Amino acid sequence: MSLDWNKSQVSSDKISVPTVSVVMSVRNGGSDLPRAVACILDQTYRDFEFIIINNGSSDGSAVFLSAISDPRVRVYHQDDQGLAAALNRGISLARGHYIARQDHDDLALPDRIMKQARFLDEHQDHGLVGTCAEIWVGDQPTGRFHDHPSDDADLRFCLLFNNPFVHSSVMIRRSVLVQSGGYTTDPARQPPEDYELWSRIARCCRVANLPERLTIYREVPGSMSRAGIDPFKQKLVTISSENIAYAVGEAEPAEVHRDIAAIIHGIPDMVTGRTTPAMMEQILSAAGRRIGVGEGTLRDWSRRLMHHYYSHAHAARHFWSAVRSARSVLRTVRNSLVGTGRR
Repeated sequence: MSLDWNKSQVSSDKISVPTVSVVMSVRNGGSDLPRAVACILDQTYRDFEFIIINNGSSDGSAVFLSAISDPRVRVYHQDDQGLAAALNRGISLARGHYIARQDHDDLALPDRIMKQARFLDEHQDHGLVGTCAEIWVGDQPTGRFHDHPSDDADLRFCLLFNNPFVHSSVMIRRSVLVQSGGYTTDPARQPPEDYELWSRIARCCRVANLPERLTIYREVPGSMSRAGIDPFKQKLVTISSENIAYAVGEAEPAEVHRDIAAIIHGIPDMVTGRTTPAMMEQILSAAGRRIGVGEGTLRDWSRRLMHHYYSHAHAARHFWSAVRSARSVLRTVRNSLVGTGRR
């Protein structure tokens, strides 16, 4: 992939190697940035370095970052290269055994790093651990939460369809990132660069979420609606269909895998209409058996898929009914005009 581990700028053997490297990319962090930095520097866990990539900010972020005097913080300035490339650079500079992500507009509770480092210390077969999160809008709690599954099998099954990890909550073994190649910078596959990376990581090791809400995720207000197919959702369907195919032992997605992904993500324009409910149920069952997911999780996703499927079919029926009605009205108007012309 895009991560070149041979270009690390860290070369001094005299510098003590921290256990954790926290990596943040900043582009116009604004008023959120000081709190995001402070929440890491105030962690109860102390054995870490904090690598911050100023990714082409045009506000006061560069001045603020350059003024930080804490010796654990290492700041690098560069032109905007996109989030994935900036994170890859930060990871390549990291010396820690574990890489923790932090976004410039989210917050970490004081014991987040300590609890995640302890988890990875105690679970050597796990390569990635996230946390649950509170959802805020600005500085206001919403009473909503990202309470994703914590168990490896449930998470790997969720990854077939969507992203069950809060990006700014994850901690990953550096060795796993080396093996996986880091974030993709292929425009056809990102964003969502996080979902794409977690999908590859989950194929080589176990993953988990801590059930505690140790992250405050600031929700960005919904973007404007688009006409036609949303390019972001198209990429979600691409990654999801690859995950479904992999889960049932196929090297490449087939029509049924792409249809399942398109239905789950609400993109009827990408559904072929040639995949039956029985075919989709068979794929889900096969994936569930191979992953080892519980019957409850399998039933939940099956119900969700069928709900989307029949909603899509219902909408399609109404669409064609409306088309037929419109044609009938046009014929009536046309005949009326013709009749008027004859008189």
